[in-house]
Amino acid sequence: MSREAAIELKNITKRFGKVTANDKVCLSVRRGEILSVLGENGSGKTTLMNMISGIYYPDEGQIFVNGREVSIRSPKDSFALGIGMIHQHFKLVDVLTAAENIILGLPGREVLDMKAVSARIRELTERYGFELDPDQKIYAMSVSQKQTVEIVKLLYRGVDILILDEPTAVLTPQETEKLFAVLRNMREAGHSIIIITHKLHEVLALSDRVSVLRKGQYVGTVETAQATEASLTEMMVGKKVDLNIERPEPVDPQLRLKAEGLTCVDKEGVKTLDSVSFTAMSGEILGIAGIAGSGQKELLESIAGLQALSAGSITYYPPEGGERNLAGMSAAAISNLGVKLSFVPEDRLGMGLVGSMDMTDNMMLRGYRGGRPFFADRKRPKNLAEHIIEELEVVTPGVSTPVRKLSGGNVQKVLVGREISSNPKVLMVAYPVRGLDINSSYTIYHLLNEQKKQGAAVICVGEDLDVLLELCDRILVLCGGRVSGIVDGRTASKEQIGLMMTRMGGGQDA
Repeated sequence: MSREAAIELKNITKRFGKVTANDKVCLSVRRGEILSVLGENGSGKTTLMNMISGIYYPDEGQIFVNGREVSIRSPKDSFALGIGMIHQHFKLVDVLTAAENIILGLPGREVLDMKAVSARIRELTERYGFELDPDQKIYAMSVSQKQTVEIVKLLYRGVDILILDEPTAVLTPQETEKLFAVLRNMREAGHSIIIITHKLHEVLALSDRVSVLRKGQYVGTVETAQATEASLTEMMVGKKVDLNIERPEPVDPQLRLKAEGLTCVDKEGVKTLDSVSFTAMSGEILGIAGIAGSGQKELLESIAGLQALSAGSITYYPPEGGERNLAGMSAAAISNLGVKLSFVPEDRLGMGLVGSMDMTDNMMLRGYRGGRPFFADRKRPKNLAEHIIEELEVVTPGVSTPVRKLSGGNVQKVLVGREISSNPKVLMVAYPVRGLDINSSYTIYHLLNEQKKQGAAVICVGEDLDVLLELCDRILVLCGGRVSGIVDGRTASKEQIGLMMTRMGGGQDA
């Protein structure tokens, strides 16, 4: 075994019933390096990291830390070995300060000396380049600040091997660059860092090596300097994948939807949408960008008739002419009006599909219009379900399997496939590729472009700015429930949109 290895895994196997999540995986991370772990959905990345961090215990295999074989049966064991994991959902107490969260649960008298605690925190932040106020409350922090607290919490406890799960998923480009600078400083100080991510351009920009898993098995590890997006994708998928996102020019765009002054207020009286206005044209994809919680959810739900408006108007312009006001109408009323509007919500099983029903029944839900003869039998919805399984490569035992038994990525495929099948004139999708592997993601991008070519007005909320800039004709940027600007997807930059997301920059109407 190499003396450089901070962690080495040998023949690690983990089963859940009849499913083998990891099958004889061998992998190592060296001291003072950043290792990216890549793989499609269900490839076993998170399961493997959960065994290193003590959440799961392997059924077979050995784990070595700094050259010594260890048994990690709990997160406490992992901490004792200097290993810490930062999950996508932070584990912080909102009403406490950063310093209080950092020392929460630690033994000893030092926790009573908050001046000493704050001094130690400032020492760590200065050493690695963090920006953090130890006395700031968690509820007053941005997502990137909360992430900083989680990292400093591990460093404060002496962790020198860090595992980060999708660390840039909800960060702006500027916040991502700051995080990368800090991680590079930590690497230079001798820390070992493992990152699980799906953003290949970030893998190439940050990591020293890349390890790839496929269907629970270890495929190999390559030096990042010798890798490309195409080569890494081929390792993950097992075949070559075209990574070019098509963006055809809009053909004869017509006004299809016009929103003016949309305002929503939550139960606490806080405006979640504040006078939002925009237009959606046929034959184009309008992207919606913004940091998490900027009003994206409320915007789409208010148009779909699922969220009450306190002010504003929504006008639909059918291809055959005329106009219809949708403001204040329920989703059922909009449907009964004959408006061909489809919505793929962020909450897949909560709002989009019924988990206890099988695929055929979920297809029937979308088409239900007061008991039309279409539903005298289940043949057509069953055929549609089978078509979606084939076209989108949904992994399922069959159409009769309850949807809740499918993985998150496969649930998303079912939902997107169902909504697109209704041939909508306005198609709204919220995070359509979240949870999908790269191969499936490009299938979804292709489907959205097909809807665009057929004359639909596509409104797409996304979190990956690189994808929005490749896919969309125009991009509307939200910040705190207000429109920061609307930019041309062909000429805007990621940095420009990142500044607009935090209201530090402006955009021209496009």
